Amino acid sequence: MVPFKVDLSSEVAVVTGGGGILCSGFSKALAECGAKVAVCDLRLDAAETVAREIREAGGCAAAFEMNVLQKSSIEAAKDAIVAAFGPVTMLLNGAGGNNPRGSTTKDNLTPQDIEALDRDGTIEGVKTFFDLDPDGISFVFNLNFLGTLLPTQVFARDMAKTGGTIINISSMNAFRPLTRIPAYSGAKAAVSNFTQWLAVHFAPVGIRVNAMAPGFFLTNQNHDLLVNKDGTPTARAEKILAHTPMNRFGVVEDLTGTLLWLADKNASGFVNGVVVPIDGGFAAYSGV
Repeated sequence: MVPFKVDLSSEVAVVTGGGGILCSGFSKALAECGAKVAVCDLRLDAAETVAREIREAGGCAAAFEMNVLQKSSIEAAKDAIVAAFGPVTMLLNGAGGNNPRGSTTKDNLTPQDIEALDRDGTIEGVKTFFDLDPDGISFVFNLNFLGTLLPTQVFARDMAKTGGTIINISSMNAFRPLTRIPAYSGAKAAVSNFTQWLAVHFAPVGIRVNAMAPGFFLTNQNHDLLVNKDGTPTARAEKILAHTPMNRFGVVEDLTGTLLWLADKNASGFVNGVVVPIDGGFAAYSGV
């Protein structure tokens, strides 16, 4: 259930990454407020599950296969969406994620690490900054940044004639980079910067562009990194919770109110180019 209702009955909304935990929640919230929702995902079965749940709840939704890194795939999905629902008026760029190939295994590089590298060339079971895979870095950056840019190119072309709303998904990593994940932190910083750039670029044609920056939320992708098999938090999760004043992970419902505010042009019609932190106080806490 959404925390409040706005009237989105005139909107045709595209949600990329719509089969994931957060973006499935976004899709359902938009549909509950009357939008026709195109649930788009590389995994068509996941998108179809979400769209079916929306329809069973009385909403209007359909699933579409989309690879946000292939413009031809996006264009094919767009044609099918327009045929099903009419012109797209809202785009939520939710596709993204991290990959172990773009991450280190330790928070810091130590003198002992350098000694081991000089002696052995590698450290068994440890991936340092010097071991990062350029292809892994490219994959993470492209998934998050190009995965936002390319759908915007495809869908904003028609929106520029009538106006519309674009909502990107950044991260608190964009404000304060996290240890171990340089590729993801850098990519989300690019999404935040791009959001501001687009807001300025599209303002004369009536397209508003904003972003949400979630703090720490449990998803399918990070679950095993943050939760032990017995359900207890991992050491990294304990560090996160210790630096989150509200002392919990976020849930998708924590994002819904901000989403609906940004989606409703009557509520946020003069809001453009902002990146809204939703982090339980994480960014406000200095650690002491």
